[in-house]
Amino acid sequence: MSETRQPSTLSFLRARRSVTAANMPAGGPDQDTLHAILSAGIRVPDHGKLAPWRIVVFEGEARAAFGRDVLRPAFAANQRTDAPETTLALEAARFERAGVVLAVLSTPTVPHKIPLWEQQLSAGAVCQTLLIAAQAEGFAAQWLSEWTAFDPDVRAALNCSGENDQIAGYIYIGGKASNDSDRPRPDFDAIVSRWPS
Repeated sequence: MSETRQPSTLSFLRARRSVTAANMPAGGPDQDTLHAILSAGIRVPDHGKLAPWRIVVFEGEARAAFGRDVLRPAFAANQRTDAPETTLALEAARFERAGVVLAVLSTPTVPHKIPLWEQQLSAGAVCQTLLIAAQAEGFAAQWLSEWTAFDPDVRAALNCSGENDQIAGYIYIGGKASNDSDRPRPDFDAIVSRWPS
């Protein structure tokens, strides 16, 4: 296979930015585009070919149903038992901030000769690749964890129950976005060095 430069890919990555879930434009990818995004998302480095991750898709009514049946009671039971109705309603609608929400679960095989940390990094790569794929298609997207990634009832509802299973994050995908603003980025010289220094 010949090597071909992809300057447009590098340009995209250098300009990539997230759009906060609170500011997602309405809409989201159609089924064919979502399938393409998911297919790209699972094409990540995976030492041992273990596929140590799963993806749960929330779209349409499923977003509200999960909020009503899982997020709201979990928040009331485990996060803030004295939460007022307004807060509970806000938490119930959390997944409705975007047209599609993808829960990425880290489900490593343990024990295994492939270190746990490498398997967890692979799940992180799934999150980042899904984010990039959605944004490459022109959609607003953000990778979040928030309390929903750590709550025991939410984890149980997603069958994230193994001793080493974790919710690596949620990828929120909204409608089309221009992504024409940015935030301050790390100083290159402060974080990149050459050995020996």
